[in-house]
Amino acid sequence: MAEVLRLLHPDPWSEAGADIAVAAAEALGMDGLSVSLVTEGDRTELLWCSDDAARCFEDMQHTLGEGPGPDAVRTGAMVWVPDLAQVRTERWPALSMEAPDLQARAVYCFPLGLGAIRVGVLTAVRRTPGPMSAQQADDAIALAAVLTMRCLNGKELQAPETGAQNGANGSAETVRQPDGLPQMLNAVVHQATGMVSAQLLLPLPQALLRLRGHAYSSGRSLTEVAKDVVDRRLRLTHRSNGSPTPPPVVEKD
Repeated sequence: MAEVLRLLHPDPWSEAGADIAVAAAEALGMDGLSVSLVTEGDRTELLWCSDDAARCFEDMQHTLGEGPGPDAVRTGAMVWVPDLAQVRTERWPALSMEAPDLQARAVYCFPLGLGAIRVGVLTAVRRTPGPMSAQQADDAIALAAVLTMRCLNGKELQAPETGAQNGANGSAETVRQPDGLPQMLNAVVHQATGMVSAQLLLPLPQALLRLRGHAYSSGRSLTEVAKDVVDRRLRLTHRSNGSPTPPPVVEKD
């Protein structure tokens, strides 16, 4: 982990993000690792991802709007789930239904933030259940601290342009993010949300719910559906959300 932390110092550090994520996952004894940054409210965008296990889990959380990652961002507390199969259904209703099909069995989320400032979340996943060792936990906390400092010391970056604004004051959301930051891996969702909003004359939050409802009912990830919308392979209508009534979890946030 000391070597991984050294890799975070050179600029531009974000260009080596995928390699660092793979190295960090290996150092922590995990099968996958991802880093997501807050864009607006409790929403996050995937920045780094080491493998399919981590990517699939992030896609699922993004589609459903619930899970240990969103909880870590919202509360600023670490969320450790040694066995997803043992989580109470009422905690994350939709995620509990999908858990048996996920490659991730154990999930550990470490918020990136300082005090009341939330900048993102570090998520480590493992295909087999079981707790983290004390050394692994210490290493993950150290990694999260370094990532937080790099994010807070970066340039202020405008959130992806979808027309979304911050509350009644109408000011666009901004977030402190690292120098040389590449395009967010899930930025396509913002673009698709704006397109659906314009096509259906819906507010942006409702347009996002429509995308999530379609993704959930069709058994696809939110990212996949968003790409189809942006590439004009899919056009949602007021009847195309996949079911007469979207699952309650779709409207959770």
